[in-house]
Amino acid sequence: MGIAVSPIQIDSCVSDFIGKPRKMLIDGKWVNAASGKTFPTYNPATGEVLAQVAEGDRADIDAAVKAARKAFDSGPWSRLTASERGKLVWKLADLLEQHLEEFATLETLDNGKPLTVARGADVPLAVDMFRYMAGWATKLEGTTIPISVPYTPGAQYHAYTLREPVGVVGQIIPWNFPLLMAAWKLAPALASGCTVVLKPAEQTPLTALRLGELIMEAGFPDGVVNIVPGYGETAGAALAAHDLVDKIAFTGSTEVGRLIVHAATGNLKKVSLELGGKSPNVVFQDADLDAAIAGSASAIFFNQGQCCCAGSRLYVERPVFDRVVEGVAAKAKKIRVGSGLEPDTSMGPLVSEEQLQRVCNYLDIGLSEGATALTGGKKVGGKGYFVEPTVLVNTKDNMRVVQEEIFGPVVTAIPFDDPEELMPRANDTVYGLAAGIWTRDISKAHRLASAMRAGTVWINCYNIFDAALPFGGYKQSGWGREMGKDALELYTQTKAVCTRL
Repeated sequence: MGIAVSPIQIDSCVSDFIGKPRKMLIDGKWVNAASGKTFPTYNPATGEVLAQVAEGDRADIDAAVKAARKAFDSGPWSRLTASERGKLVWKLADLLEQHLEEFATLETLDNGKPLTVARGADVPLAVDMFRYMAGWATKLEGTTIPISVPYTPGAQYHAYTLREPVGVVGQIIPWNFPLLMAAWKLAPALASGCTVVLKPAEQTPLTALRLGELIMEAGFPDGVVNIVPGYGETAGAALAAHDLVDKIAFTGSTEVGRLIVHAATGNLKKVSLELGGKSPNVVFQDADLDAAIAGSASAIFFNQGQCCCAGSRLYVERPVFDRVVEGVAAKAKKIRVGSGLEPDTSMGPLVSEEQLQRVCNYLDIGLSEGATALTGGKKVGGKGYFVEPTVLVNTKDNMRVVQEEIFGPVVTAIPFDDPEELMPRANDTVYGLAAGIWTRDISKAHRLASAMRAGTVWINCYNIFDAALPFGGYKQSGWGREMGKDALELYTQTKAVCTRL
């Protein structure tokens, strides 16, 4: 399994962007951190520093929140019509689309994912998200309600509801889909009329900062969107706890999600969470096995396995277990691991040294517990944070590699004998984000989809996303939904108005 390492030419716009220290966006201005500190962001394919970025801290978060508060309470943003808001969000989508290649390259450099993926999925999906939510800006409607009040006989009332923005929103996004997660968060908040303080992941801040430049170019008023890079323990914690923030939205690990909830209790701000997963992917013997094998490989190896909804627990009906698992292993062996900028790369590096150590540690744990690597199982290459796509067999449901989220290209394969025995095992996890089912029996498919305790169930497909399709988890996989009209519930609140006639 080779590593692609040949020199690659980078577009001049990208070179210029990373060629100088990046500032943070507060109240419409690009400023240094109050402390003057910066931190490095790395190219995970080489381990080398890409750029220095302003390191936001409590003081910077406070300034950003106050700017967002002012923009919401008294700035021009709150006086714009819904149509005007929608046009701004749509214009942002147009600008992003015009800079698609630049954003795809930045994302690949900072995150490591293949450029073909960033170009074909991350950026187009982000564009689509802004356009979808732009259309909702004019459709956040209230209702009129006929009421009957027994203790005021004969009186008549005009009663109605309003859907209003929740206010200032703090948003903390992860490093696995940096641009797309920014779009998932920003688009519904802006369409709803909220103002935002966005904290990108310290591992991958570049596309969020470049998006900030487009936000200003599109004409958003000062303070509507503020972008403060920094570390979770400092900037993220300060944002989650700030008393002038009305809502916090977080995507990341379940462990950090618990800290976010605790920090938000000070002013009882609203909280939405999109957290971890350990998703079951179930293949029956009556499935189209060629499609199931390809889909199961993609379910775990897409984005280097750094997906909260990755199909990391592969359950296969016993009569076809060997064929399916060997097929997935064969797909893994053909994966070209290397720099995401190489045209023939199909799997890039993990995002950081820390993530590489985490995945390798789990590989050691799995092997020590008795699992066998049918393929993969170790770090690969010298420079960079590369790990082999791995298929583990001889695994049992109680093993740590089966129960705990690895967040890397590692799948555990387990046979089963009948659906009645399978479902308790598939649901035996603290998570409930996603699941996959492969079968030609449509009745069985829908019956099992109903029984799965997961926010998304894919049937004869996997990793299918659309801006109109809500995404989120059951159990410890989170609160609330991203995308679709359901996401707007997170950024609006209902006001009842009652007038005696």
